[in-house]
Amino acid sequence: MAFDYKKEYKEFYMPKGRPSIVTVPKMNFIAVRGQGDPNTEDGDYKAAIGLLYGIAFTIKMSKMGSRQIEGYFDFVVPPLEGFWRQVGVDGVDYSRKEDFQWISVIRLPDFVTEDDFRWAVKEAALKKSQDFSKAGYLTIEEGLCVQCMHIGPYDNEPETVALMDQYLKENGYENDFSDERWHHEIYLSDARKTAPEKLKTVIRHPIRKV
Repeated sequence: MAFDYKKEYKEFYMPKGRPSIVTVPKMNFIAVRGQGDPNTEDGDYKAAIGLLYGIAFTIKMSKMGSRQIEGYFDFVVPPLEGFWRQVGVDGVDYSRKEDFQWISVIRLPDFVTEDDFRWAVKEAALKKSQDFSKAGYLTIEEGLCVQCMHIGPYDNEPETVALMDQYLKENGYENDFSDERWHHEIYLSDARKTAPEKLKTVIRHPIRKV
């Protein structure tokens, strides 16, 4: 049975519908950076998602090809995630989507080295006759965070963020956004196939003890 990160690490991917504190360890990702409104039709954000999945599935299916990655095990491709920020804003301002700076990512299994990643980029480009050079190998250690499951449209996320902020205030923590620590979302639903009111999104913020 394929290894499923969502099921094996529920503390990071399946939080409850109420805020909780979590310490997130170092993880490696396929990453594409960009800026602007993610809802722009045929925009950079949607193109980035195609690059991420192209590389992720190239690695997953490597077992069927000529490259045998050391330590490989079959896995379910982890969910799409996004790190978001806007200059001069703590967290995000949902009314200013055109000002977003974003890093769109998919988690890599630990057995994938940077050399394996470079191979996958070249292999995906060869098979799809497409430029994958915008994709990079990124390591992030988020550390101490607050997170909560948000159910509903993305535009309603401020309601869940308000619950998170209140939880921090009541428990002696505060948000700790910086140039390195961003608003983080993990998309557990396929927005193309799921009704907006049923979308499941993990919202995670970096924090520190007051």
